[in-house]
Amino acid sequence: MSETESIQAASVDPEEVARYQRLAETWWDEEGPFWPLHVLNRLRSSWVVEHLTRELGRDPEVQRPLAGLRMLDVGCGGGILSESMARHGAEVLGIDVTPRNIIVAGSHAEGSGLAVEYRHVALEDLAEDGFDVVLNMEVIEHVVDPQAFLQHCLAKVRPGGFLVLATLNRTVASYIAGIIGAEYIFRVLPRGTHQWRRFVRPRELTRPLEAAGCRIVARSGVAVNPVSRRMRLTRYEGVNYMLMANVPAAIGT
Repeated sequence: MSETESIQAASVDPEEVARYQRLAETWWDEEGPFWPLHVLNRLRSSWVVEHLTRELGRDPEVQRPLAGLRMLDVGCGGGILSESMARHGAEVLGIDVTPRNIIVAGSHAEGSGLAVEYRHVALEDLAEDGFDVVLNMEVIEHVVDPQAFLQHCLAKVRPGGFLVLATLNRTVASYIAGIIGAEYIFRVLPRGTHQWRRFVRPRELTRPLEAAGCRIVARSGVAVNPVSRRMRLTRYEGVNYMLMANVPAAIGT
């Protein structure tokens, strides 16, 4: 598939693809428009490693605590999270519907000496399944049908594996902080990055997950200070939040 060829899939919003296509070259500029993602990545990577190793009975302090785990990073962008997981020992496949993102991600991984595989493909068109961990981080708020997208993610997890999600809550607080504050006042994100009506409330994820027999093993809010450019974990999930679910053996069998 060529750099300019588009993907036609039910979950894909062409306007979102075009927006990230324009921004693709700036993914790895830590002072550029994606600096919040770099700061967030340090926080979320540690959180993922901490809770995965706890659930799997592994030592998080060893050099490669995720060794042997097969991971799918859905909507991998420029590969920021994919590379972090690979550095912790995971075997990572990153997928994205924005072709330029895949080129940027692959080039950066090669330059960093990391064996991360990237593909320009929509989630529902990916043939492989049976991943130990599926990462859906800051993606579900950009798709056309979040509930269908969630089910596609679940279908890619092996029985007993894990699904990790991060997104923004649909609250007044998230509108003020995530759009007015982040995109217009402090300008830490490009205008138009988010659409508030697409934000997803935690119960809109936990209810279908629990209905499918999943167990929520970890959850956390994320607090952002746009002035100091710092982020921290918090119990408050009114703006940004993360969830980790353990998928039962019944899923995918």
